[in-house]
Amino acid sequence: MLLSCVPATQTGTSYSRSEARVLQQVKIGRVLDVAEVVIEGTKSGAGGIVGGAVGAIAGRNTGSGAGGKIAAVLGGTVGSVVGAKIEEATTRARGCEYTIRLEKGEVVSVVQAVDPKAVPIVVGDEVKLLSQGGNYRVTRLNVAGRR
Repeated sequence: MLLSCVPATQTGTSYSRSEARVLQQVKIGRVLDVAEVVIEGTKSGAGGIVGGAVGAIAGRNTGSGAGGKIAAVLGGTVGSVVGAKIEEATTRARGCEYTIRLEKGEVVSVVQAVDPKAVPIVVGDEVKLLSQGGNYRVTRLNVAGRR
């Protein structure tokens, strides 16, 4: 259940179902800078709920009567904190902040997760900046004869 907290990938090459077959605006630019960043993991509360439930069950099974009830409460509390931390850590992503000079001279920046299967975007690369509503993604512009 905890793995259901993992967000969809946030790379330049991943699309949700609702993004398929939707018109995107395209701008062309050149990468001026690439900085590694960390994209925070989710904090949906699901990790805390699952961890709390597991901790309470484990605590309840350690004794009977009042002692078992106290252990269940303590186990649930500790499990909730640990579960929330596990959720955030397992959904954290390595990302890059791309600073791009667009064709008309405007400079913009976009942060997205790193796609370990894609050729990395580096300073000097020509890129497409694709936008759909308020969402943006950066992909390398495929130019014949390059890499």
